[in-house]
Amino acid sequence: MRFGYKASAEQFGPVELLEYGVAAERAGLDSVFVSDHFQPWMDDGGHAPASLPWLGALGARTERITIGTSVLTPTFRYHPAVVAQAVATLGVLFPDRVILGVGTGEALNEVTLGLDWPESPERFRRLKESIALMRELWSADRVSFDGEFWRLVDATVYDRPATPVPIYLGAAGPAVARLAGRIGDGFITTSGKPRALYADTLLPAVAEGENGRDPVERMIEVKVSYHPDPVEARERTRFWAPLALSPDEKMSIHDPREMQRRAAELPIERVASRFIVSSDPDEHVDRIAEYVDLGFTHLVFHDPGADQREFLTRYESDILPRLRARFGA
Repeated sequence: MRFGYKASAEQFGPVELLEYGVAAERAGLDSVFVSDHFQPWMDDGGHAPASLPWLGALGARTERITIGTSVLTPTFRYHPAVVAQAVATLGVLFPDRVILGVGTGEALNEVTLGLDWPESPERFRRLKESIALMRELWSADRVSFDGEFWRLVDATVYDRPATPVPIYLGAAGPAVARLAGRIGDGFITTSGKPRALYADTLLPAVAEGENGRDPVERMIEVKVSYHPDPVEARERTRFWAPLALSPDEKMSIHDPREMQRRAAELPIERVASRFIVSSDPDEHVDRIAEYVDLGFTHLVFHDPGADQREFLTRYESDILPRLRARFGA
């Protein structure tokens, strides 16, 4: 069982965010993950630092935590060979500490660059092909690749770790979840959705994809807002209102201003529904435990508040000891 910290790249600039990542290690957390967005979800107060150089800085400032993306799309803004090179460099610098979390992407991060935004089946095929291409570059000395979307001629990643960087697939539906079980090293999803989605759809799809191979790690970003004042705990979720938009509501949005406009229309009850909002530490841990009971083994906590040091301090004193005592982690 591992517990991690989600670095809110959409909410904080790279310097401030780096200090929070360092503080997460000091608080006793096991991992720090960061998203990779070209644009934030909120125009007012939004940020979007590049994930890969930021992870290099975080790795250099820390000693033991696992660091990774949750998630990066290696299929539109990036050529997957360039991602393979950059992530291999991180793997050499920080051996056995790096995870590459990948996903099929959002229009918000691609369309603004003048890129086409294909339908879901093509995005799925692109993701699958990109993973095959990156792994080949990490395992072979000379790679020629002729796929549906990319072509390589005698390509080599000269600096790569002895053990390839694990690739985790982020999924909100069964197709990519099944692919995570079939070809991934891990599966990533997010909390705050109906229990049946995890119990009846996503996790069974991962198991179906595994089909007898060693189980992949099941990771979930757990959205939490823990504060002694229950009203404050609920109000702090407001900045992350876009999380409460459905995939259909936000998938085609390419402008942070439009995302912000739609999110602002949501009532606070719907916004807070994506989070475990608690003022009591035992009740908070009980609600987190529901995800462990479902079978998740790596919980990465995402707090929506502006004061991340306060969050980390409260979690270090009130929540992590209870979690570790309960689950032996």
